[in-house]
Amino acid sequence: MNIIPSSITPSDIYWNRRRFIQTITGLTVAASLPVKASDLHVIAHRNYGLNRSEATLFDFATHYNNFYEFGPDKTTPSNLAALLVTRPWTVVVDGEVHKPMTFDIDVLQKISGLEDRIYRHRCVEGWSMTIPWIGYSLSKLLKKVRPTGNAKFVEFTSVYRPSQLPEQNTSILQWPYLEGLRIDEAMHPLTLLCFGMYGQTLPNQNGGPVRLVVPWKYGFKSAKSLVRIRLVEDQPIPTWQLKRPDAYGFYSNVNPSLSTPSGHPDEYHIGPQGELINQPTLLFNGYAKDVAHLYKGMDLGQFY
Repeated sequence: MNIIPSSITPSDIYWNRRRFIQTITGLTVAASLPVKASDLHVIAHRNYGLNRSEATLFDFATHYNNFYEFGPDKTTPSNLAALLVTRPWTVVVDGEVHKPMTFDIDVLQKISGLEDRIYRHRCVEGWSMTIPWIGYSLSKLLKKVRPTGNAKFVEFTSVYRPSQLPEQNTSILQWPYLEGLRIDEAMHPLTLLCFGMYGQTLPNQNGGPVRLVVPWKYGFKSAKSLVRIRLVEDQPIPTWQLKRPDAYGFYSNVNPSLSTPSGHPDEYHIGPQGELINQPTLLFNGYAKDVAHLYKGMDLGQFY
């Protein structure tokens, strides 16, 4: 059975404003994972063309999620997020590096000063949010382990705990969840190793305690709940590419002209009050001036 995100909910229901708002506002406080006030010390704020006032409402961003390890429904992750135990937690960084290391999560978040970055977040199904993430450029961590000359790609592995993540007891996807970037994409300053959002520690349903955020790519490229970052010579085969290679390519850059399921010419942006704003989909999710040079000379229809 092939399952893709856009097949989870029929589009006519998915984008019915009334039903959408009822789904979100009908959630109770008890259903949400308690998120304590963060003790993360943010030293810089960067809006990248967006303002904090544009941010999607916190309750929407934390109760309407794709996190297949909890389940394919958008509200299931917030309902089950407390099942995932995030302390203790370690992240292995190894592979084609001169100095492989294993980091405790509290040490990992102190590798560099944390920034509050406001990014657009675009989902393959045609919806987007504006989210203030907290973290630092992944490049700062990768420089610590000193990549070798053979490091051409970076592979990201999410946690595998079937006892805490119910959907990992099914074959909906191949587990653990795997993603990958080219080394220059991983080293780009916009690529974020993320520990928080909205001034608080990162909720489990949003990928806590640590996740990747790559704002010019579709959301599934930003792997959640990371346990391993491995630098490799050969291009990894990410989970969704393995599942549907005809639909989900390795690059997965936001591109409105694609003929794949992700190639929507427009999108529904979830605004600061939960309003749905229909707007054109932007190439590279609006970050073309920052990242287009990474793909100079490439056929974006072939390398999707």
